Amino acid sequence: MYAQRVVPGMRVRLHDIDPDANGGLNKDEGRARFAELNAELDVMQEELYAAGIHALLLILQGMDTAGKDGAIRNVMLNLNPQGCRVESFKVPTEEELAHDFLWRVHRVVPRKGMVGVFNRSHYEDVLVVRVHSLVPESVWRARYDQINAFERLLADTGTIIVKCFLHISKEEQEQRLLARERDVSKAWKLSAGDWRERAFWDDYMAAYEEALTRCSTDYAPWYIIPANRKWYRDLAISEALVETLRPYRDDWRRALDAMSRARRAELEAFRAEQHAMEGRPQGAGGVSRR
Repeated sequence: MYAQRVVPGMRVRLHDIDPDANGGLNKDEGRARFAELNAELDVMQEELYAAGIHALLLILQGMDTAGKDGAIRNVMLNLNPQGCRVESFKVPTEEELAHDFLWRVHRVVPRKGMVGVFNRSHYEDVLVVRVHSLVPESVWRARYDQINAFERLLADTGTIIVKCFLHISKEEQEQRLLARERDVSKAWKLSAGDWRERAFWDDYMAAYEEALTRCSTDYAPWYIIPANRKWYRDLAISEALVETLRPYRDDWRRALDAMSRARRAELEAFRAEQHAMEGRPQGAGGVSRR
């Protein structure tokens, strides 16, 4: 695979994974393969939507400028927007802080038939919360097991979960921040906080390594996406989605076949009824005519 899937029990060391990887492809080859995968993803979304027996949840995490917005725009480009919903998780509101940390996430999990994309997620509560000591260590440490239990619940009730960490280098982030400053059309994305957070880079990497290690499961795996090259980032995410969804297609096709047979039987019954009505003599059917 173009992405590194985190196998349960694997100890993640991000410095061992090259954020500049290209899978042995050049940009043109990568874009051609991406187009093929996205065409397949388009068909599978239609099947998922029509069958209505599963939902898909794509979680994107990464440092500032890692490309979460760009990945959403490019990977979801061909999907039917009626079947997709994107949620972005910012600093918690007062209302959200008055509930458990999973409350704001659970209420927007996609329903069956839908694709949900989380731009950041509940993992912020073991990342930024940990790095900046916003809650006691005993609180955020307990959250790994709570997250696993939450994702187990989603998986058991029909949600297919794909989690992608967009892995960029600190040097690449600096170049992207500087490029934003120079580009009037993108400067609105900047804040002084983006630069301040760079001072905590090593702390964030440690937090990500533990989250990826502790919370990658068979039912909700993490994929580490080399993201220095934007075209390769999109390719790796698209492949992870397609490879995850393929095993479900037989289930969807069986469901669609059953629905088609039921609809045809209903239509045949309707036509038989109409034919019988057309063959009745005038005045039949208990209607009095005077």
